Amino acid sequence: MRPTALPLLLTLIGAAATLASAAPADPLAAVDWPAARAEATGLLVDLLRIDTTNPPGAESAAAEYLDLRLEAEGIPTELHDLGEGRANVIARLPATAPSGEGPLCLVSHLDVASAEAERWSQPPFAGFIDAEGTIWGRGALDMKGMTVVELEAMLLLKRLGLPRTREVILLAVADEEVNNVGMQRLIAERWPSIQCAHAINEGGIGIIDGLFPGQVLFPISVGEKGALWLRVSAEGKAGHGSTPLPDEAPDRLLAALERLRAYEPEPQVHESLNVLFESVGATRQGLERLVFTRPLLQRTVLIRELMKNPLTRAAITDTLHITGLEGAFQPNVVPSVASALLDCRLLPGTSPEAMLARVKALAGDEGLTFTVLNQFAAQVSPWDDPVFEALVRAAEARPNVVAGPAISVGFTDSIFLREVGVRAYGFVPFHLTAEELGTMHGPDERLRAEELEAGVRAMLGVLVGVVGG
Repeated sequence: MRPTALPLLLTLIGAAATLASAAPADPLAAVDWPAARAEATGLLVDLLRIDTTNPPGAESAAAEYLDLRLEAEGIPTELHDLGEGRANVIARLPATAPSGEGPLCLVSHLDVASAEAERWSQPPFAGFIDAEGTIWGRGALDMKGMTVVELEAMLLLKRLGLPRTREVILLAVADEEVNNVGMQRLIAERWPSIQCAHAINEGGIGIIDGLFPGQVLFPISVGEKGALWLRVSAEGKAGHGSTPLPDEAPDRLLAALERLRAYEPEPQVHESLNVLFESVGATRQGLERLVFTRPLLQRTVLIRELMKNPLTRAAITDTLHITGLEGAFQPNVVPSVASALLDCRLLPGTSPEAMLARVKALAGDEGLTFTVLNQFAAQVSPWDDPVFEALVRAAEARPNVVAGPAISVGFTDSIFLREVGVRAYGFVPFHLTAEELGTMHGPDERLRAEELEAGVRAMLGVLVGVVGG
């Protein structure tokens, strides 16, 4: 090295050290978290007090509330009017240092399931906060709590003033619980101006003691099972209830349904589940580690255990569920037509057409009529993806958490996003007990305030990691 270069080198090293010490190691450390928690709690309480039970939904009031809060922060917002008191919210936080990547969408829905107030410990639309700080109300988990997490994280990202390499778009839509009209209309009428590359929506959630005591299992949804909804109808001769006749429609239908109820699906381990199993295995020792990481042991030990529980069984099999019966309008009438409704959920690799053929064969009656009410194949987004990896990091930033990809047994608005090429992931950053999970669509739905704050922290961490310059 030439002597004249040494002073310059020392100067550069000193300047770099000064810059490094001036830059915060963690942008989240600059957030006033008690204030953020209070703000998020207030937002959630306000939203819970707006009754958006679907039907009819009437989400416009909630949409207008969000619009006012976003406009007050200087975030451009559009209310996408759907008519009949329904609306979607589209809010944009533009990129300030564009990288050329498409927008990141934060997705939630504003409608909620119905609530039987007499079965609740607190009024379902009061936004009640108990002495422990738990926030009670229909939608606290599904999914106004997530709306608030995404909104608060977006506000904090803007206030931090970090360079943003991608646009962040908040989509709070109507009618997810019933007909998915909000997302379908948004894609049909507004998609050219949105075209997000990635979306974070409902789906995976942290399950306390999910597989092992003291550990939180966090399956992040990379896909959702497909669906085949059917009406199966049998025809026969109408008659009087006092005179049973052979080959009546109800008897034919019930015989077919008994054969369908005997269906025993074979377990199928999707590759995403293998990855999740391996992540769990990496945290265990001895035999437990072997069971989760060796494919043969997975099949002979782990899968056998998962098949014993209806909830985990649904994650590794195609399912066939009789959900309704239709027939006579009074007890003494034998109807000429009797029908049943079937809900079939399909793992990746099983097409609706293949499942329909299977159902027909199982029913064993060529005279039955099968009417398809709805159908779509399972969809999967890749988990070898920087956004998914950011979600895993955010989940595992909390202690004793193991996260990985999984297929959701239900479906969400993400099915429509994946159809237009979006990489959509289900990530609700709360840790819940089995009892708390059971309150979704049931009585006493609630969210602990510390989980609301933790959710905001996690989502902000994802945003900083994905779009922070």
